[in-house]
Amino acid sequence: MIRITFRDHQGELREVDAQIGDTLMESAIKANVPGIDAECGGACACATCHVYVDPSFLQRTGSAGDMEQSMLDFAENVKSNSRLACQIYMDETLDGLTVSTPESQQ
Repeated sequence: MIRITFRDHQGELREVDAQIGDTLMESAIKANVPGIDAECGGACACATCHVYVDPSFLQRTGSAGDMEQSMLDFAENVKSNSRLACQIYMDETLDGLTVSTPESQQ
């Protein structure tokens, strides 16, 4: 089990257990994390699972691909650490990951 922490725009923390191989978005949906709507169901066709990755985990989550970057172009308040949760796959190296959800997704 991998432990992930979601922080909302007001600083409220929600710890979630994630399964190896699931996406961050799937883990959030299973745990009913507010701010992760996943309207496209994880097809990288929307930006309703936009998160800010803690800078200490950026290398471990990898870079956004072309399709993900195109979807981020439609998101609000995109930052250098913005990612779509549907494109981050859980593995052992992400245990302890903290992500924040933008205020616009609350």
